[in-house]
Amino acid sequence: MTFDFAFFLMIGALITGIVWGLDSWLLAPKRKNNPYEYSSESLGTVRSGKEPVLVEYARSFFPVLLIVFLLRGFLVEPFRIPSGSMIPSLYIGDFILVNKFSYGIRMPVFNTKMVAIDDPQRGDVVVFRYPRDPSIDYIKRVIGLPGDHIAYYNKVLYLNGKPVKRNFTAAYEGPGEENRANQYVEDLDGIKHDILLIPGRPGLDAEYIVPEGHYFMMGDNRDNSNDSRYWGVVPDKYLVGKAFMIWMNWDNGIGFERIGQFIE
Repeated sequence: MTFDFAFFLMIGALITGIVWGLDSWLLAPKRKNNPYEYSSESLGTVRSGKEPVLVEYARSFFPVLLIVFLLRGFLVEPFRIPSGSMIPSLYIGDFILVNKFSYGIRMPVFNTKMVAIDDPQRGDVVVFRYPRDPSIDYIKRVIGLPGDHIAYYNKVLYLNGKPVKRNFTAAYEGPGEENRANQYVEDLDGIKHDILLIPGRPGLDAEYIVPEGHYFMMGDNRDNSNDSRYWGVVPDKYLVGKAFMIWMNWDNGIGFERIGQFIE
């Protein structure tokens, strides 16, 4: 269980629901039937027909907290991109929406899968819990599926023994500090997306076999990404959802041109 925003939403909904429910069951009938003042050990002296302030707040906040908890926990969750590891696909300051049920319906907070729907596919941009510290959320692209042989040598990605095709497009000129990077279009089993490579910066050469129930993740900014090459694969239980849209960009001002873009 992770003590994140969803946890505090759950606790808030639980507390306000209990207060409202107990009042409706135990105290509200007493107020309705007694025309005089009465005393409650927990709520103090209350006039008949007048709802205590604590109960009034609980009744007001409970449905709001419950709806937000359910929407955020089961349907869509917003995230902000804090780093440049996914440039040029995602910029620092992008606010994105993540589909929480793409890879199955999970119990919020506990992250236990209740209903299996689909599995991640190569090329998906996925939010997941960092395996070394599950309280931190990461976002990367799925490169390797269970059973895949992944190799990375001289900045060339190999998938099951074959080099992944890529075509140079131009020198990168977007935001961030990657002013020496070259931009390529990578074709990952028919899923085309942009990546960056920085000439002269050494890469990490290694080979990996993706175990069952795990996924190999890499950032699109290949020479500036802390990903599965460094800390290993991501287990299915740490998947949060599939990123699908940029709904806002704020980095020293609003980036209106980013709003509404779908994530590829």
